[in-house]
Amino acid sequence: MHEVGGQLKIEEVPLPRLGSMDVLVRVCSCGIVPNLANILAMWPTWFPHMPQPPLPAIFGLDPAGEIAAVGSQVHNLKPGDRVYVNPGRSCGSCRHCRRGDTISCRHYAFQGYFGFSHDALQTFQDYPVGGISEYMAAPASAIVSLPDNMSFDQAARLGYMGTGYSALKKAQVGPGDTILVNGISGTLGIAIAVFGPSFGVKKILGTGRDRKLLKEIEALAPGIIETHSLEDGMPDEWARSRTAHGEGVDAFIDCNGPGTSHEPFLAGLKALRRGGIAVDIGAVMGAVSIDVHTMMDRNQRLIGSAWLTTSEGQEMADLVGIGKVNLGLLETHATPMDMVNEAISGIAVRHGGFSNFVIHP
Repeated sequence: MHEVGGQLKIEEVPLPRLGSMDVLVRVCSCGIVPNLANILAMWPTWFPHMPQPPLPAIFGLDPAGEIAAVGSQVHNLKPGDRVYVNPGRSCGSCRHCRRGDTISCRHYAFQGYFGFSHDALQTFQDYPVGGISEYMAAPASAIVSLPDNMSFDQAARLGYMGTGYSALKKAQVGPGDTILVNGISGTLGIAIAVFGPSFGVKKILGTGRDRKLLKEIEALAPGIIETHSLEDGMPDEWARSRTAHGEGVDAFIDCNGPGTSHEPFLAGLKALRRGGIAVDIGAVMGAVSIDVHTMMDRNQRLIGSAWLTTSEGQEMADLVGIGKVNLGLLETHATPMDMVNEAISGIAVRHGGFSNFVIHP
């Protein structure tokens, strides 16, 4: 991309330079999200404090493929390995990185997408090539090894699936728990429906608007997933009615996007039991009026959660590998790279979170 909002152009560029702790990946599939065209055209206007890579730039967030070469100090990965590349990049040396909290690094950025502060511009210099390319370099620490039963197209969804998986971990859910998920049928929410049962939860209560789509979500885990259309009212009373003595849910995960009304989010908070945990991954926008006094009295927590760690990505791949989770529900729509502009501007109709859009370099 040479200019904001401009068409992507296919060009021949040199292979990325490899550091001693880097790997070179031949990209086989790169995930794209339905609103990518808006992000490429409008991000600098929407979020000027969160920079994109300096132009011209190669974008692409969720790549999967085969290792083509490894740096001189990489000893546990080898050419030919099937991998997913976590695009989250950090400096690796600040106090947050050294204690394993890489997402809190002030240099944190998504390789091939955007950064979370102007300090991320250094990160883009270190790793300038995103996933819509034939080859990309990445740190060995960003690599998730793939099982044989996970395709590259499925792996290219691990980032957005992983955002939901990471929320489940932050919510500390486990056997016997009941969780409420706003937007369960969307790109983020479907991850809770897919991976939630592997945590041993008793019940997953999901909300959305499309009743037909919600019924399809229920069919993913009959007896565990129940759904409620927001066309029938807010979810707080409904969710409480599904818990013992109306106590409320153990965790609430909000997957609704920036343009969503605040009302479902606030209703989700009301559905929490005493001591419950709320996690936001959908990025509902604007100043939300929260009764913090009640949250304090009820010993509740509200957590903002961005993306996933590489170790969480590996856990997800391992769950697929041992047959605990099946990503065969994803309906992949693959586009060759020479039609990338048509792909990123033409995603108007989709089957909720079941649709999986990828580019094949």
